[in-house]
Amino acid sequence: MNKKAIIFSLLVALVVTIFGYIYYYSKPYVVNGYGDVPLIVLSNKKFVFNVSEEIDEQSLTDETIFVTNKNGERVPITVDSTSNTISILPPSNGYDIDMGPYKLKLSNKIKSINGEKIRSGLEVVFDAKENLPSVTSKKELNQLFSQRLKEMQKETKSFFGWARGETFTSSDEAMDSSDSGMAMSGAEAEYSETNIQVTGVDEADIVKTDGSYIYQVIDNRLTITNAQPVENVEKVAEVRYQNFSPFQLYVDGNRLVVIGNDWKSYAGNNARGGMAILPIYESAKVIIYDITNKEEPVELRAVSLEGHYLTSRKIDDYVYLITNLYPNIWELSENSEIDLRPRYMDTISGADTKISQPEYEDIYYIPESNENNFMNIIAINIKDSTEEISTVSYLGSGQELYMNREHLYTTVPTYNVEDSFYGTMHTDIYKFSINGPNIEFVNTGTVDGRLLNQFSMDEHNGYFRVATTKGDAWDERSPSSNNLFILDDQLNIISTVEDLARGERIYSARFMGDKGYIVTFKEVDPLFVFDLSDPYGPKVLGELKIPGFSNYLHPYDENHLIGFGHHTRLEKGEIGVQPRVVQDGVKISLFDVSDPTNPTEKFSEIVGNEFSYSPLNHDHKALLFNKEKDIFAFPITTYNERGLLQFQGALVYGIDPKKGFTLHDEITHAEKTNSYESWEDGILRVLYINDYLYAVSPNKISTHKISW
Repeated sequence: MNKKAIIFSLLVALVVTIFGYIYYYSKPYVVNGYGDVPLIVLSNKKFVFNVSEEIDEQSLTDETIFVTNKNGERVPITVDSTSNTISILPPSNGYDIDMGPYKLKLSNKIKSINGEKIRSGLEVVFDAKENLPSVTSKKELNQLFSQRLKEMQKETKSFFGWARGETFTSSDEAMDSSDSGMAMSGAEAEYSETNIQVTGVDEADIVKTDGSYIYQVIDNRLTITNAQPVENVEKVAEVRYQNFSPFQLYVDGNRLVVIGNDWKSYAGNNARGGMAILPIYESAKVIIYDITNKEEPVELRAVSLEGHYLTSRKIDDYVYLITNLYPNIWELSENSEIDLRPRYMDTISGADTKISQPEYEDIYYIPESNENNFMNIIAINIKDSTEEISTVSYLGSGQELYMNREHLYTTVPTYNVEDSFYGTMHTDIYKFSINGPNIEFVNTGTVDGRLLNQFSMDEHNGYFRVATTKGDAWDERSPSSNNLFILDDQLNIISTVEDLARGERIYSARFMGDKGYIVTFKEVDPLFVFDLSDPYGPKVLGELKIPGFSNYLHPYDENHLIGFGHHTRLEKGEIGVQPRVVQDGVKISLFDVSDPTNPTEKFSEIVGNEFSYSPLNHDHKALLFNKEKDIFAFPITTYNERGLLQFQGALVYGIDPKKGFTLHDEITHAEKTNSYESWEDGILRVLYINDYLYAVSPNKISTHKISW
């Protein structure tokens, strides 16, 4: 063969290879997998696979998707599909733990709606367990981390730290608390409590009151202020901290609980082994004080739990603290015997209590999770300082948390990156039972999409309701959609309302008894009203579309709902360019939902312009609401059209379903001559004691007569 013929043959082969490569990689494919290592899953495991294109449901048959047990026998599974998602549900009684290992197979004969077969099939090998497995030794724990470390090191990561097609995971009843809480002290003082989600489940905040004193954590210090009489409000105690940053607190009778971040150095026997890569580590710390004498708070106990503080709740005498700990698993490359267990410290028996760690058999891991961190939960009795703390640790992070008096739920979103950040996604939900110091895992479930925040979840009459957004609102090829799922007490999905408001995402959600409310947004604000009285048949009753969106929804009464967010307007762009959505002031809406099939925006109030903002847009605890006292108060900062400071302080509105909004008061601690924001003068919270409002900023506390 002459030289030209050889070159021609090589060129033909190259062209065929290139076109073959292009053809192969243009075919639809399964975006997420479960790895090559056999899995351990819970017996009710729901497997979720996402395909890069919409699926032809006719191609999902017993021959293209099936599960076999150790004897090669088919297992009776159920296959559901929506758009580009395939869900494989377990048998009605779950997978038999004695019949593993199981093999789940997806054939390459599965097709997209365009008739293209998927690029390749896949197989998942797994065993089933009834409960979360625990590690039994240092060796087993380090093997788990080593395997996850290998998975992380398989590929050179792209710009954002992951590769195309790789799976990775990301790391806060009845009518709820419609009055922001109201309590009576021993002297029968009436005072406000923190605006919480669930009645009887307190949430930590930066400011609390007991009707006589105001407690505040700010700028590395705790302050206690005597609020009575109003003519002589004065600070009576201050505690300053070093290497500890307090940011939240609880008050209960003569107990004060301060929560913050603590930093300690690796030293002596506390080092994890050898030379530590990081000289310090972070812990969430709880300090319990006896405040019988408000002028001299006495520290009774300090508990530190290693990791990054996620959130906390308080029920009766117990505070529940949750942290996420990311151990330095890279050290395993240098020292396979390193001890990576989380550490906690408790001064129950003295100020210098030795650092402790959970036993290996008390560390559980969430099957098939790729998370490289611990989620730690502790229960602390704040009234009995001699009671041991209760601790549980799980491999796998928590992100959002919902808690009522019986159960705690945490969520773990799993992102499957395709061409956009939110390409495809599902969220795992983990349920724990709570009873004083006892914290026990109950079950896990999976829903499509991602949650917005804690208000996306709710438990009512034994059923768990959750709202999610699936996809990216700005992905024109596969627009986002929004869903509502109802799960039973074992976290099995029993009903859904799916594919709402395509191309939009959820901006706020609220569940109130047998009703549910969801706000989505991209260019306008649809408010959806759901009838959830039949958990097996939820349905959309009505929808309202208005400009703007609500970040937060708050119940006013059974017929009215308050929305707090931003007004928006559309600005036309150049020819061929979509209009631009511009925020145009903070907006308060009063929705009339007396006719759930026809919700209306009865009244609205717009404050400031596009530069204005309020902490209430992202933190529900910034709200003070009391219907009887006609108070709807919140901090806010507004600017004029030139972007110059106009107002920094708090606004106090009244709300009347017949008259609308009335501005009762404007409260500020800033000088009128200020042309820029001042952190010290920014009002953080507004509360009330009897007939007076108290506005709290880092600099001072001011009082204001409720005279309307």
